[in-house]
Amino acid sequence: MKILVTNDDGIYSPGLQALARSATAFGEVTVMAPDVEQSGMGHAITHSRPLSYKKAPVDFATPAAYRVNGTPADCVALGTHLQMNVSLVLSGINMGLNLGNSLWHSGTMAAAKQAVLLGIKGIALSTPVGSEGPDFNYLEPFVKEALQLLTEIPGPGLFNVNFPPKPTGITWTRQSVRHYDGTIMPGMDPMGRKHYWFTVIPLEPAEEGTDRWAIEQGLVSITPLRLDLTDHAFLQKAPEPGIHSKTS
Repeated sequence: MKILVTNDDGIYSPGLQALARSATAFGEVTVMAPDVEQSGMGHAITHSRPLSYKKAPVDFATPAAYRVNGTPADCVALGTHLQMNVSLVLSGINMGLNLGNSLWHSGTMAAAKQAVLLGIKGIALSTPVGSEGPDFNYLEPFVKEALQLLTEIPGPGLFNVNFPPKPTGITWTRQSVRHYDGTIMPGMDPMGRKHYWFTVIPLEPAEEGTDRWAIEQGLVSITPLRLDLTDHAFLQKAPEPGIHSKTS
């Protein structure tokens, strides 16, 4: 099996190295990741300038590792073009969880979505960052167990996987859809210039069975996703559309 590994934290991320190392147990690995951090880029694509890639200056336990002057979605599009017959795209391991509403703007998830748009299975993987950083050696068996489970599922498929710092098990979950504060926090830089932080703190507690809930329970969360955003329940009961005009 040919596997493309990418991320949104950039080519130097230890999470990328950890994922590439685990992925070698499942097939032939190519690493193609952004040359700089692209966190929060969502599904942005580069269309106003050409893309290029260079050999990665990092040891990934695979000879095929490259850095790209583009976004995570760019890396998948370019990587699957250059490397024929890719059957699996892995994105991560992101330095920071991707739960609930963060999936809308996650560059990590965007890379997995881009794979599915191309008819390839896409898996996004993330873990929180504490004061000392993730312990990827501890997480490795859980990463491999999750990959073993998901690679055995037929079809392209889109999956979001989140690892707590010290997992005790793995569970299937649904996406947590809850409100966030969205507060703008003003501040001042050392030069006396104003700047602003956008906060995304959940306002409600996590619902049982969701990705946020699983992480709070110390469980690896695996959420199956789809690209179709249609509200099918509404569509079934939607009023018949028509053209209304006023006459004088």
